[in-house]
Amino acid sequence: MIITVTLNAAIDRTQVVPHFTVGRRHRAVESTTLAGGHGINVARALRRLDRAVATTGLIGGVTGKLVRERLSEEGLLHDFHQIAGTSRTSTAVIDPVEGTVTEMNEYGPDVSEAELEAFATKLDFLARTADIVVFSGSLPPGLDSATYQQLLRRVRPSGAQTIVNSLGHDAALGETLQAEPSLTVVSQREAEEFVGYEFTVDEDFRAAFDAMVRIGGQSLVIATADGVWARIKTGRTIDLVRARFESSDLVSGLGGVDVFVAGYVSAYLDDALPPERLRRGLAVTMANQRQLGVGIFDTSDLRALEQRVSIEPLAEVGEPAG
Repeated sequence: MIITVTLNAAIDRTQVVPHFTVGRRHRAVESTTLAGGHGINVARALRRLDRAVATTGLIGGVTGKLVRERLSEEGLLHDFHQIAGTSRTSTAVIDPVEGTVTEMNEYGPDVSEAELEAFATKLDFLARTADIVVFSGSLPPGLDSATYQQLLRRVRPSGAQTIVNSLGHDAALGETLQAEPSLTVVSQREAEEFVGYEFTVDEDFRAAFDAMVRIGGQSLVIATADGVWARIKTGRTIDLVRARFESSDLVSGLGGVDVFVAGYVSAYLDDALPPERLRRGLAVTMANQRQLGVGIFDTSDLRALEQRVSIEPLAEVGEPAG
């Protein structure tokens, strides 16, 4: 069983508006509304890949009720902790003519220490049945940047593999890495914010990996516009790999990191080697780009899409000293 955790769940509304212009009135030519938040996106994609998955986290208010209803309609197993505040709504506007995406995301509800502790107790129970626990997305107001670190340490006795992605804040990433998650997946923008400079050459990615490893990073992935840079740790061996994909038929680039994680996990559970996990993750990313709605994609052509992923092994080294 895979458990995904979303502490800042939302209702995600995506609209397609050709020639979107600020200050003008528009009509959307297509739209979709889904239960959202990064962990929920990961769960939706995993279910589409026929993996046993349940999603949990914090929700509240009228929006939280709608999140529950949407998840039930999709047939996604869920067990969220109810909080006093109202969960957020997020809106994305896709302009297919200009190739742009404009996102408007609310911060989310304030969460008290008591509410977090009650959820952590629930997670203690759920983690006992889990092979993998995925922590995804930003922290809602009121929660300390060390929240994920604390939850990861509580999950560790269960023996589950732990994955974190799309934390959205460099302080939260730094704190979380101290708990040594099994896999950390971030966007290039998140990695740049973490190290404090923009990446202009290949060595910048290696330097970012080194910085994360010094804190506690194990296996690490940095997602770029056309693929990923990866440092995958297996036992005492570390593989440095660059993987790229050929993108086409782009409808939406939303949620790319979330569905990549789902594809990677699916391949991991098939005992695939690190390069093939990256290949599967990027194939799912490409499939997701063809549809409106994160985690909604056609699985019938994943094998063909995997062939459009190029893998470049960069190095294989032993466990670094210290």
